[in-house]
Amino acid sequence: MEIRRATTVDELLGAQHLYDGPARPEWAARFLAAPGHLMLIARVDGVAAGMVSGVEMLHPDKGAEMCLYELSVDEPYRRRGIGRALTRALAAVARERGCYGMWVGVDTDNDPALATYRSAGAGDDGEFAMLTWGFGDEAG
Repeated sequence: MEIRRATTVDELLGAQHLYDGPARPEWAARFLAAPGHLMLIARVDGVAAGMVSGVEMLHPDKGAEMCLYELSVDEPYRRRGIGRALTRALAAVARERGCYGMWVGVDTDNDPALATYRSAGAGDDGEFAMLTWGFGDEAG
């Protein structure tokens, strides 16, 4: 397995089978251009088997922290440690960038995700409520 940061639109589009829906070239380009946004892709025998995306966030009184935005491993590659390796790789990038920590929001009944994050060294920080605002079908 090889884990590398995606740096081109083609790399992001080539991993879209790992996303919740199809990627758009203009959104992929915007993602790459946005400071603090990154995606790491795990390849097994040249195939994109998993990905993790992160967003570095800054605050005047806290400094920088990394949000693990999304983790996905393609079905045939699950339960091989790829999710854990991707999570650890993102944590390593966060440390290199001087982040004081990393966090992820996960549903409390998502046992596979909880197991993956815990196996990668995450600790529970208690339950929380996530509230959202919807702005229509088109984001951007």
